[in-house]
Amino acid sequence: MGERSLASPAVLTEKELLRMIRRRVPPERVPRRVTIKETADFFRVDYDDVVVLDDVPYFVRNNEREGRFGLEDEQKFWVKRAINLLTGKVVILKWVFRERFNARIGGLVFECARSPRKEARILELVRGRPDFMQGETVLDSAGNPLRVLDYIRGKTLSEITVGIGSSHEEFFFSFYASLLEEFIGALEAIKFLHESGEKHGDIRRDHLIKDHSTGRYRWIDFDYTYSHGESRFGYDLFGLGNVLLFITGRGDVTTNRLLKENPDALERIAKDDLNIVFHNRVTNLQKIYPYIPDALNRVLMHFSLGAGVYYEHTRELIEDLGEARERLDDRVFV
Repeated sequence: MGERSLASPAVLTEKELLRMIRRRVPPERVPRRVTIKETADFFRVDYDDVVVLDDVPYFVRNNEREGRFGLEDEQKFWVKRAINLLTGKVVILKWVFRERFNARIGGLVFECARSPRKEARILELVRGRPDFMQGETVLDSAGNPLRVLDYIRGKTLSEITVGIGSSHEEFFFSFYASLLEEFIGALEAIKFLHESGEKHGDIRRDHLIKDHSTGRYRWIDFDYTYSHGESRFGYDLFGLGNVLLFITGRGDVTTNRLLKENPDALERIAKDDLNIVFHNRVTNLQKIYPYIPDALNRVLMHFSLGAGVYYEHTRELIEDLGEARERLDDRVFV
C-alpha cells in the first residue's frame, strides 16, 4: 500500500520552523508562533499549525470544501491544504473520516462507505498515470492511513462546461465534440480501474479536473467504495452517466429550470424522460434540444427512468459514445 511511518517531530524547533515558513509564504502570512500538532485527530489540526509526516514538516493552511449534493461551502475538516516546508510544494492532507450511507438508483440499492485503505491502494495502482491524482500514504500517530496528495491546479469539468459558448446551440455545434472526445479519454481511465478490479466510487463532475500544466483531465478522490451485489461497477457507471448528461446539457437541465425558462418544453417531458438518479433532471435532452443526434440521445437514455437496460461495463459506454461522436454534426455554429 505504500504506507510509511510517522517520524518524531521533536527534531524541529519553533525557531527553525518559522525560518522555513518565511521562505514559503509572504511576510504577512507568517504566524508569530507555530505549534507542531499530533496527527491522530484532524479536528485538533488547524490553520498555521505544523504536522510532521515521515520527517517532512507541513504548514497547514485552509480546510478543503465539500461539493457533494450542492454543499459547496461545507468545510471538510479531515481534508486540509498544506505546504511542504522542505520543497514549497502545495499538497492535500487527507485524514481518515468514517461515513456510510445508502444510495438508491432505480431498483438498485448501493451501500456506500469511505475506505481510506482502498484509496491508498488505488494511489499505488495509478502511480505515474497522468489521468489520475497522485500521492502517497503515511500513518498518522494513531496508525491510520493518511494520504498526502499532490495539489492539482486547474478547473473542474463542470466549471469548464458552463463557461463555454454563449448559448447551448453555440456550445453544442462549436465545442461539444471536442469536449466529448476529452470525456471519452477520461472514461478510458475509469475502464483501466475497472479492468484492474477497482472502482472509483465517487464519480462526479467536480472530481474531474483539467490540469493546467498538462492539459489532461485527472480523476480525484477515490476513497468511497460500495457494495455492488449483482452490479459490480453500476454505481460508477451511473456517475459517469450523470457527468455525460451535465456536459451534454451544458449544465443540469432540471424541471424547475424548464418551468421558469421553457415551460413549453416541460410539457413534452414524461416521467420516463427523467434521470434515474435525480428525478428532477431531464435525461431525454433531445426533447429540449432537437439538434442532439439520435445516436447520442440513445446513450443518454440508458440513464433515464424509462431505461430498459443499463450499462454494465465501461467499455460498452465507451463504444456507444465513440459511435455517437463519429456521427456528430461537425458544422460550426453561425
